[in-house]
Amino acid sequence: MSVKLLIIPVLCIAALIVGLAIGFSVLGDRPVSEVFDLKTWKHMYDLVFAEG
Repeated sequence: MSVKLLIIPVLCIAALIVGLAIGFSVLGDRPVSEVFDLKTWKHMYDLVFAEG
């Protein structure tokens, strides 16, 4: 029973990681390693929530 409860969140997280990697490498022409870089996400946060 517990395996059935864990499979959906695990699959969702895996799909998120694969989607981010494909989006960055194919659509964004960036290296896949930038997906896991904290500076990338800080830059995106600053772009979205910047005052100005």
